[in-house]
Amino acid sequence: MTGLVVAVAAVVGLVVGSAVNRAAGAFPWDGSGSGPAVRPPLLELATAALFALVVLRLGVVWALPAFLVVTGVGVLLAAVDLRHRLLPNRVIAPAVVATAALLTVAAAVGGSREELTRAALGAVVLFAGYLVLALISPGGLGMGDVKLAGLLGLPLGWLGWDVLLLGAVAGFVVQAALALLLLATRRIGRKAELPFGPAMLLGAAIAVGWSGTLPG
Repeated sequence: MTGLVVAVAAVVGLVVGSAVNRAAGAFPWDGSGSGPAVRPPLLELATAALFALVVLRLGVVWALPAFLVVTGVGVLLAAVDLRHRLLPNRVIAPAVVATAALLTVAAAVGGSREELTRAALGAVVLFAGYLVLALISPGGLGMGDVKLAGLLGLPLGWLGWDVLLLGAVAGFVVQAALALLLLATRRIGRKAELPFGPAMLLGAAIAVGWSGTLPG
């Protein structure tokens, strides 16, 4: 059964990846953009692989749709942020509502009330933590990053406090490693500013993937 769901998820990921690629290329969705953001089929295959990996990590569980929604939205946000250095509210806000609703259904059907409570608290904690950092260092973090933290706090919190912490820390580690790599290869200068959204998303993905090996 899991193998079948993985295959179906990969196919759905291809379709979602294609839609995401077109949407990212058309941003800011005012009629001025056209064509895919990334030459096909790179983004499509990456999204399909991510969907399949999410199923392999979680299995066939009630919370799976919520995690897949965050995955698809995450690919779109990363593509837009890399191109425009912006994390649009028009994507994050509906994603928060959809993810929270799907996790609520999962908790009601699967009896995961503790996980749902932890997901809600995780979203609040991560949002508040990033908000404090943004207020302390406005040049380092934007409000889009703060809102994205709230979204990521839902699935990370669902999996556990240790996963939430790992996801938060991993984002900064990924950003630092990427900056050092780009500096070493002279792709950017010392004063260059990199979008933080993709690093946050990759850090969250790493945390979800590694959470299967964490004790407890």
